[in-house]
Amino acid sequence: MTLAVHRIGPACTIQDQGRTGYLDQGLSRSGAADALALYEGAALLGQSPTCAALEMAGMGGEFEATAPTAFALTGAPMQASVDGSPIAWDASHLLEPGQRLVIGSVLQGSYGYLHLGGGIDAEVFLGSRSTHLTARIGQAVQAGDLLPATGTGRTGMKLRTDDRFSGGVLRVVASFQTSLFDDETLARFTQTDFRRGARANRMGMQLDSEGEGFAAKGQLNILSEVITPGDIQMTGSGNPFILLPECQTTGGYPRIATVLPCDMPRAAQTPAGAQVRFQFVTLEQAVALQSAYAADLARLPGHVEPLVRDPHDIPDLLSYQLISGMISATD
Repeated sequence: MTLAVHRIGPACTIQDQGRTGYLDQGLSRSGAADALALYEGAALLGQSPTCAALEMAGMGGEFEATAPTAFALTGAPMQASVDGSPIAWDASHLLEPGQRLVIGSVLQGSYGYLHLGGGIDAEVFLGSRSTHLTARIGQAVQAGDLLPATGTGRTGMKLRTDDRFSGGVLRVVASFQTSLFDDETLARFTQTDFRRGARANRMGMQLDSEGEGFAAKGQLNILSEVITPGDIQMTGSGNPFILLPECQTTGGYPRIATVLPCDMPRAAQTPAGAQVRFQFVTLEQAVALQSAYAADLARLPGHVEPLVRDPHDIPDLLSYQLISGMISATD
């Protein structure tokens, strides 16, 4: 199975769960900004969540099937149609040879995902198919590219998902430099409504707020040390940045807190201008929340159900034999 790319947005990359074990060599994990979307696509198609998918930042593209192709759409909802007929998001479908899938702009959130049956068969580098633009591993998908898939998948299925595409509360734990922020600053941090700013990419996202910034004591004397996705760095202006999958591996800005991994899909999917707030939890609570999240991921395949099409969305409805057999009003 192969999808031919006729048109594509400016920031569409192939992503899986990323590559681990290379922080000491200066290479961050990369991988999908919304890892939950990978599990959702896998559940819909009946395959492994380690499969690679196309991550679409804000805008999709136009694709044509060269063979019968199973695909699924997850993550931030986007306008989508096959040969001009709208199709459901958070669902799996079949694209016949010659049919064209068009994915438009995002309706809510930031990152949408296109999954193919068996996963996109991109080159494996250091154990992952993930593109890492800042490390110059791979490149963004371009018009004229082919997206080969490695197998078949289940189609005609849907999945009900919770809204994680409009901001909200992000739970955090204390980081190495949390103690450098006084109690008043920490209290103000958790009581502030932040807005996702315009400065955001796969390295990180800036948060804006009213009033003064957030400063740590002696922050100019902090030595660079290892950092990971989810860390919240305070820049010199006092604006927090949430680090995302392509963040650098070391840094010297003070970290006021770290977002729990289970809340990173909500963080990454927060659209520009949407509000977020932070809530500190203990390490014991964080472990329990993360365990519950892992259990929910394992149960996802059991929540998939058949996709029932709306008759209004079937353009050739009258061509179907809807009634068969002989009907009598008297017998």
